[in-house]
Amino acid sequence: MAVLTFDQVHSGIAFQVKHMMVSKTKGEFTSFDVQIDGDVNQLEAAKWTVSIDTASIDTNNADRDNHLRSGDFFNAEQHPEITFISDTIQKVSENEYEVTGQLTLKGVTNTETFTVEYNGTSKSPMDGSTIAGFDAEGKINREAYGLTWNAPLETGGVLVGKDVKFSANFEFVVGE
Repeated sequence: MAVLTFDQVHSGIAFQVKHMMVSKTKGEFTSFDVQIDGDVNQLEAAKWTVSIDTASIDTNNADRDNHLRSGDFFNAEQHPEITFISDTIQKVSENEYEVTGQLTLKGVTNTETFTVEYNGTSKSPMDGSTIAGFDAEGKINREAYGLTWNAPLETGGVLVGKDVKFSANFEFVVGE
């Protein structure tokens, strides 16, 4: 079985949420770790563990980032990590999988399913190592995790949407 070593430099986790009912605010987490215990040739039997540093949120606006770190949203001081641990992985097409597991955010754990595409492997021209790549996407309801802060708009609706969409790309060095 090959060992997969996570390469955060070539990986990313981005998200978007509706703002004022008419546009989207985007951001990313800059500090996170992904572990896959298993073989890229038998992904259905692998175990995924993702941990994200909540304080590493970056929306390109310091005031908004500080508000998101506060108790109104992530409460990063008391809940420094978002975690996802897979329970099951189901192959749905040649390179696409549904990964179901336990997502813990702000001390609340719910079962979530995300779509993961295995992009295969390639040989690095820099050092000859074998690289494996994955893309992941999904959507969660932030209110299900206690992130309920909002403000009503005079035109109707609310300032922040409840659905948070994310997309991620993960790269690993495949070793023996």
